Amino acid sequence: MNATALDRVTGQRPGPAAPAGSAGLFPAEPRGETGGTRVPRSATLPGMAPFDPSAECTQQLDFQLVRNGFVTLFRSRSVLGGTTSWLTERGYRVVTVDASGWTADADLHRDLAAALDFPDYYGANLDALNDCLSDVAWCEYGASRESTGFVLVLDGYDAFARHRPRSAHAVLDMFADQARAAALIGHRMMCLVRSDDPRLSFDVVGATPVLWNPRESR
Repeated sequence: MNATALDRVTGQRPGPAAPAGSAGLFPAEPRGETGGTRVPRSATLPGMAPFDPSAECTQQLDFQLVRNGFVTLFRSRSVLGGTTSWLTERGYRVVTVDASGWTADADLHRDLAAALDFPDYYGANLDALNDCLSDVAWCEYGASRESTGFVLVLDGYDAFARHRPRSAHAVLDMFADQARAAALIGHRMMCLVRSDDPRLSFDVVGATPVLWNPRESR
């Protein structure tokens, strides 16, 4: 970032540049809830929650969902409902957002900001969304350190994909990137995307393909 660039979330000029080699998906220091005092991110780390070694043998549902990527497609409401019920019963925080009425990026930013408790200074653009999803990965808001993991459900997402295909793909790509980084600190994150269109598909996100769930795979 050059000296004249503005912070993507706040619109403020950034502080000193991070040392060479320290760049990553997460900023070195998180913002405080009021945007004032900054706290070490180590204070917000969730507890490690690795899968049990038997998860693959027992076909544990959450393990199946994330083993090939962090974004999974659904069509059947009953299959999705059964999945989210199973996850909720096992301590996951499940946040469902209705995307069926989204026709513009502004709809996406409005509803995700409300559902995930984004701060008031949220810039409502894709760069700002990526920054805030990083904060969700670190459980600063939107997700809880006490939960088994975090699940974002995007219902009726095919409607948004028709209106704004590039933005629809970018959101899933960002989520997958942040979920992969979150896994490194023991925070499980997954995105379940329900479509009324069985032909819905996306290019690779987070360097992995977007696959259908095991019960509806083709």
